Amino acid sequence: MMTTTLYTTYDSPLGELLLVGERSATAPGGTALASLSLPGQKGGARVLPGWERDAQAFAEIARQLGEYFAGTLTDFRVEYVHAGSAWQRQVWEALDAIPYGTTFTYGGIADKIGAPRSAARSVGTAIGANPLLVIRPCHRVIGANGSLTGYAGGLERKQRLLALEGSALAF
Repeated sequence: MMTTTLYTTYDSPLGELLLVGERSATAPGGTALASLSLPGQKGGARVLPGWERDAQAFAEIARQLGEYFAGTLTDFRVEYVHAGSAWQRQVWEALDAIPYGTTFTYGGIADKIGAPRSAARSVGTAIGANPLLVIRPCHRVIGANGSLTGYAGGLERKQRLLALEGSALAF
């Protein structure tokens, strides 16, 4: 059976987000999320021929995004479409575990997954391939010196997300 790729857009304080997913009997709201892209995002998803626009399929995800941007949701409950290499999935699971309003360094993520600190660059590469910006909180990962580094959606958006979450790094 062929899976239909669904998509919609969501107006957010960061700009129009592109949500991409597929139907799932086990996902809250019935849709598993494959991608959440920001406008102008490096490597972001683009709508392809054959995809089906279906805003209702993403109603639960949109509700959670609305609560997050309103400052009332701190933990997303979204099913993801399984993607990425085993290494990427291991790094992404560590991202999912970073608490709201806190930050980790790339080396800290390496420690968390049992990799040597020298793997920090490889951790950064896996984080850069995260297809679920905002929901999978790669914006909570910072440089070893406490600086804002790398974010596919742009450093200004990373700063805005950290400020929304009340992070000590909010400028």
